[in-house]
Amino acid sequence: MTVKLALVQTHPRFLALDENHRRAIDVVTSTDAEIYVLPELYLSGYAFSSTDELARVALPTSNRYFDELLAVSKDRGVAICGGYAEAATTDAGPRYYNSAFLIADGELTVNYRKTHLFFRETQFFTPGDTGFSVIEWRGVRVGVMICFDWFYPEAARALSLAGADVILHPSNLVLPYCQKAMYARALENHVFIATVNRVGRETNSHGDGLTFTGASQVVSPSGEYLVTLPVESEDMRTVEIDPSVARSKKINEFNDLLAGRRPEFYR
Repeated sequence: MTVKLALVQTHPRFLALDENHRRAIDVVTSTDAEIYVLPELYLSGYAFSSTDELARVALPTSNRYFDELLAVSKDRGVAICGGYAEAATTDAGPRYYNSAFLIADGELTVNYRKTHLFFRETQFFTPGDTGFSVIEWRGVRVGVMICFDWFYPEAARALSLAGADVILHPSNLVLPYCQKAMYARALENHVFIATVNRVGRETNSHGDGLTFTGASQVVSPSGEYLVTLPVESEDMRTVEIDPSVARSKKINEFNDLLAGRRPEFYR
């Protein structure tokens, strides 16, 4: 059994939810794939300068953009993953999370809140509280992490221990070595990792800017780069993977990757 992934590398317009959403819908509805992956915060852009600015574009999990994604997913029988700024109401007031959704067959099956916040995200977002989980969709075991989670090996390892065949990794990467590191994460966990990054430069009202590095990619359990997108331009590529390849953790006839762990010494 194989599954076709679509890597949708975009250049979101800062705070332009309607435009970013429409362009994503256009790609999904015009491309033949089963799982579509969009970048981190693809709906809103990234370079927030204040909590008030973030509050203007943060969304609850029930919103009109998700309504259309749910309808497209149900109509076409596909799964869609992407990042957004989540607004949550608590007794202590509103909280904002850097979140990623996985919508499959017309249902919100995963709403993951980013565990490890990067740089100025720490000023505006609350660290995620969902933890890492894996869902099975049409025989494929899917996990989700977001961008800087990659820097912590425990993130991908937790998803691997939970049974993930493929890790979907919406990202806004800026460090020069991020994409290279996914070779190790895929190999050391024997999983597929689909990292989908954005492109372009974004500058906020305070003059703070970031340049994003594109190069979205899928790395196989054996460390093979199955597809890599351009560094500077928007693009979309599809690739077929066989999830069963990630099921066996045998390195050789004597070593099993996960069975060989000795967590009692990992302190």
